[in-house]
Amino acid sequence: MSIRPLFAAVAFAALAGCATDPAPNEQIRLTEQALEQAKAVGATADDVPEMKLAEDKFNRAKGNMTDQSFKNARMRAEQAELDARLAEAKVLTAKSEEQLNVLNTRIARLRKQLGDAQ
Repeated sequence: MSIRPLFAAVAFAALAGCATDPAPNEQIRLTEQALEQAKAVGATADDVPEMKLAEDKFNRAKGNMTDQSFKNARMRAEQAELDARLAEAKVLTAKSEEQLNVLNTRIARLRKQLGDAQ
């Protein structure tokens, strides 16, 4: 086998490898779901920087889908999903901390009342 046919076969295999990236439809769906969940708990792009990042990356992923740049679309959609989940976690953590502070205030008030009653 000469070099030229071998080179052609390798080049064809490389091109075929690039063309086989499937459209990341499932990842896009998961990212949309993560964004919706984050919004449902109160994450907004104005208040949570990770939510803004998630929305920006998701918009770029959708642009990559339009351009059929599926590898980039998948990567950006995965990043956007993780950013949205982080935004959701930050909002839930802040809400939990707020509830904990309220409970600690109530406990302190009850302890004071019990101390005053004795």
